[in-house]
Amino acid sequence: MDRKFDQQLDDLKQELLKMGGAVEESIAQAVKALVERDDALVQEVIAGGKRIDDWEIKIEEQCLKLMATHGPVASDLRLLTTILKINDDLERINDQAVNIVQRAKVLNTMPLLKPLIDIPRMSELAQSMVKDALDAFVRRDVALAQDVGQRDDKLDELRDQIFRELLTYMHDSVGQADTIDRAIYLILVARHLERVGDNSSNIAENVAYLVE
Repeated sequence: MDRKFDQQLDDLKQELLKMGGAVEESIAQAVKALVERDDALVQEVIAGGKRIDDWEIKIEEQCLKLMATHGPVASDLRLLTTILKINDDLERINDQAVNIVQRAKVLNTMPLLKPLIDIPRMSELAQSMVKDALDAFVRRDVALAQDVGQRDDKLDELRDQIFRELLTYMHDSVGQADTIDRAIYLILVARHLERVGDNSSNIAENVAYLVE
């Protein structure tokens, strides 16, 4: 029974990591859809988001089933609790990716307001935080988890920089509703990416809980 439980636990961890990889790719594809103004990619991310939602429910059900049937204690219980929390944060990150393509869907119908430079930088940083938070979970690496949390400050700085720049566009375009709308949508994209960082930091904090 112990060997069977250990195998089920390992299978669950692997499933979580596969979902994490899909979520990371979803962020990359969402921002690519925005930068390249790719409506087909918008639909791919939305469809992928629905699959990830189903994935999250499946993992949660497996966690609860293991808790109910095996009554784990100590480190095994902490691991299952951590998996539940990480699973929830990954689903929330997936929601942010879908939110980004929803903004892209509208922005793609409008002229480009400005070259997109800082938003792709934010995306790369956010993706690295997701990846490293999951790597910290696999390796039980508290130092890497702490590094993920520290990177969240840089993501906040980029968000604020984007916000200030777009406010300038809005200020210089008084009465031009189209320009103001485009700027607001880009501000929201930056906000969604900042939330990805917050959720990645949550994952990192849960790694510290698991280990320490």
